[in-house]
Amino acid sequence: MPAFSIFAIPSTLSSDDRMTRRHMLARLGLAWLAMMQVMMFAFPGYVRGQPMPEADLSFLDTAIIVMNWISLALTVPVVWYCASPVWKGALRRLRQVRISMDIPVALGIVAAFIPSVWATWTTKGDVYFDSVTMFVAFLLTARYLELCAGQSVSGGALHQVIEQQRNVLSSRSDKAAAWFTIAQVVLALAAGLFWWRHDPTQAIPVMVALLVISCPCAMAMAVPTAVAAAHASLAVGAPVTESDLNRLKQATGNTAKQSLYGAMLWHLILTPLAAAGWVRPWVAAITMLVSSLAVAANAWLLYRRQRREFAELPLATAAS
Repeated sequence: MPAFSIFAIPSTLSSDDRMTRRHMLARLGLAWLAMMQVMMFAFPGYVRGQPMPEADLSFLDTAIIVMNWISLALTVPVVWYCASPVWKGALRRLRQVRISMDIPVALGIVAAFIPSVWATWTTKGDVYFDSVTMFVAFLLTARYLELCAGQSVSGGALHQVIEQQRNVLSSRSDKAAAWFTIAQVVLALAAGLFWWRHDPTQAIPVMVALLVISCPCAMAMAVPTAVAAAHASLAVGAPVTESDLNRLKQATGNTAKQSLYGAMLWHLILTPLAAAGWVRPWVAAITMLVSSLAVAANAWLLYRRQRREFAELPLATAAS
């Protein structure tokens, strides 16, 4: 039987779904391309605090101004085009008076982008274009994986049972993530106000870092990745009894909960460090990627474990 892959496009996929996938991939590719370039152009700003001769420092400052304008030009399409699903999702949820992960994501992008534009125009202050592009690229990566996993689901009674469990798990995780996100956003605004009164230079970096950490990307991936692993396990094609299916459902629920609460714990550990000014916005974006990768790895372990068990089922049947 061919190896199961969430990146394989099902032959039954509709033209609209194929177009959605292409647009998502285009946004993802552009975001990663811009992120790599902006990170390179941000390097002069990283070494600005190092001791150096006055002539070299003057040249470095000029280079930073030029690089900031180039970074702005690269970041605009990322914010306008790549992050367009975020803006649409946030506006839709605001009209419904509901909280979703799009709202803190939109706040994080705005809080980092607008001060960066002002700093570029006035040539004073720090810019966070690297954090913005990194944030969007990592977020789109997680969403693209979720989209591919959802489109790769096969039909059948067994898969329908897993999808029913997905609805239950998603409802619980969405409520937990919503309250967590609200608390994180309030804390970010409070921390920004505190630093604005005590050290204005730290207010924006701290608030941006906390808003980036508040994005529940890893939490949003907990259920979809676990469910995708369950579907992939069933794709082995071995005969599965009702008892086997119940064990798979329990393992899927346990994996989703582990990923959800593990991501929450990771965010809670980072929150006081970011509030104290010890976590820069770009570091916060990397931690978001790390937590998302951990969630994906946990689901991959579930898939490997269940696939191995299901692959042994025919042998066990034959032996009996």
